[in-house]
Amino acid sequence: MSPRLLLYTRTTDYRHDSIPAGIAAVRALDGYETDATEDPAALERDLGEYAAVVFLSTSGEVLTPAGRERLAAYVESGGGFAGVHAAACTEEDWPYYGGLLGARFARHPALQPGRAVVEDHDHPATRHLPPVWRFTDEWYDFRASPRPSARVLISADETSYEGGTMGEDHPLAWCREQGAGRVFYTALGHTPESYTDPAFRTHLHGGITWAAKRP
Repeated sequence: MSPRLLLYTRTTDYRHDSIPAGIAAVRALDGYETDATEDPAALERDLGEYAAVVFLSTSGEVLTPAGRERLAAYVESGGGFAGVHAAACTEEDWPYYGGLLGARFARHPALQPGRAVVEDHDHPATRHLPPVWRFTDEWYDFRASPRPSARVLISADETSYEGGTMGEDHPLAWCREQGAGRVFYTALGHTPESYTDPAFRTHLHGGITWAAKRP
């Protein structure tokens, strides 16, 4: 029986048009069965049946108090968590979530092409990528770099686009451990076209697989 993913896409703030494409892409990942939902009650139950919980462009406050408790207990006891794009704009009122993810969204410039620099090729989310990956996205800025508590996989080259404000240390994708669990986050994935890009889909698959502790 294939491992299962819980794919959560609830929004109470800005809603990305790319969410349907993202759901389709995650459902198409080899080796997993996916339960996609926007029902907060899905996070209030025991999450132990899932290899990972994926927040795909969630926004705003999306969990109940019981859901927060369940998610924290799940990750701390060894569960996997993956956040994609606007997952960094989620659960502002829950301090634990900011620590879990590693950084919180601050702002972004206009959608535009730029260069993503792969810092770490020794990871399933990046080993397929070239040293410099040309991509079109919103190039999220964060309130602080996650580097002190995270393994940075990809960073932004702010000289390649207009409007970046983090300077030389501008992580875009990273992974970290939280309790006995694993966390992966990628800031990329704003456009529907991202989810049909083979390189991005492999990036997403690798990050989720790492978080889920799968081979």
